[in-house]
Amino acid sequence: MNQAVIKRIAVLVSIGRHPVSGVPRYSRNDAAALNLANELAQRTAGTSIDVIHAACADHADNPALSEYLALGASSITLIETAVSQDVLPALQAQLQAYDLVLCGSRAEAGAGSGMLPYLLAARLNLPLLAGVIAVTPGAGHIVAQQYLPKGRRREVALKLPAVMTVHPLAPNRLRYAYARLRRGEIRKQVFAAYETAGGSAARGQTEKWTVETAKAVPRKLTAPEKRSGHARMQAATVTESRGGKVVQEGSAADKAQIVLAYLREHHLVNY
Repeated sequence: MNQAVIKRIAVLVSIGRHPVSGVPRYSRNDAAALNLANELAQRTAGTSIDVIHAACADHADNPALSEYLALGASSITLIETAVSQDVLPALQAQLQAYDLVLCGSRAEAGAGSGMLPYLLAARLNLPLLAGVIAVTPGAGHIVAQQYLPKGRRREVALKLPAVMTVHPLAPNRLRYAYARLRRGEIRKQVFAAYETAGGSAARGQTEKWTVETAKAVPRKLTAPEKRSGHARMQAATVTESRGGKVVQEGSAADKAQIVLAYLREHHLVNY
């Protein structure tokens, strides 16, 4: 049985962010994509892996990018674009000759909408498979294991070339090694913007982004559900009283005490 010929694999990486401190770091989802590429390269002889990152020149020298070298990347190709320029044209020009493109489902920082893999696949005219957790070479194709809701899995056969996004729950067996970080290198290259009239007009109308702190949204206090599954099923079909108490008499202080007692009973406040 002839296995799929995979000569070149591209892994797109981004700068992550620690969920508590906000300190820049490598993206765990992109690291899982790198782990998937390494395991696939071990099963197919003569396969090369290129780690690629595209960003504007102001954010290109982020020290967190070198952490992918410590995780096993021999080198990183850094594509510098103009400020506020879309990275899609740069990635499209770079990924023309690859058999498989792997990336995380979405970025952990910045405009992490998760749309980049889909827009990139449309530009490259390649099929895209989302939520991949494992890849196995097959006969003339590859077999990807896809993560489905509620813990289900399914196997999908896909012809190459293709684009895949790795699920956040995909296994990651990479180990951080400082010696690899010192040994690896980051290769910079500047993306030349299109010199057409349309491209020049588009660059002249560059949209300016405004970044501001997100506003706190009031959290709705909801008492935990303590009824059994049978009782909840009956409540969906039969109208019944939800309990509670209607207080119409007494002073404002008495009514406030009743509300506070309800919040304490359901552990909605801790004072």
